[in-house]
Amino acid sequence: MVRSSYIEQLSYIDEHSIPVRATPEHTWAALVAVGRAIRGPTGPLGKLMGLQPARGSGDWRGSVEAGATLPGFVVDQARPPARLTLRGRHHFSRYALEFELEDRGSEGTRVRARTWASFRGIHGRSYRALVIGTGAHGVVVRRLLRSIQARARSA
Repeated sequence: MVRSSYIEQLSYIDEHSIPVRATPEHTWAALVAVGRAIRGPTGPLGKLMGLQPARGSGDWRGSVEAGATLPGFVVDQARPPARLTLRGRHHFSRYALEFELEDRGSEGTRVRARTWASFRGIHGRSYRALVIGTGAHGVVVRRLLRSIQARARSA
């Protein structure tokens, strides 16, 4: 597994996974479709946070390529149907989110979501306590995984 040099600069936060009763190709399509639907904090909140990138770009209809963006994320690596790595930053944090799809044969696909991040200064530590310490990050990632699972099953 080749890690981005960006990830190597960050601290490991957590990993969540979910089984998906679909092929890796169908699961990848579901992952990209769910990504397309992500609407991070835009407008005044996104500006206040200094979200980078601030808006989405690229073709998220069938697949996605390195350099495409979502609010708060840029695609660092896209290797269909196995790995999608996103990275981003704002005033309080630099972060990466990696989705790994493991072909489990007749069992379908296991999707893992791993997070790395760094938090700068007192504001960063406060932000970490708010997002990671409260469990909010885990709730959001698990909801994202369930969305991928549901979309892949319905495909």
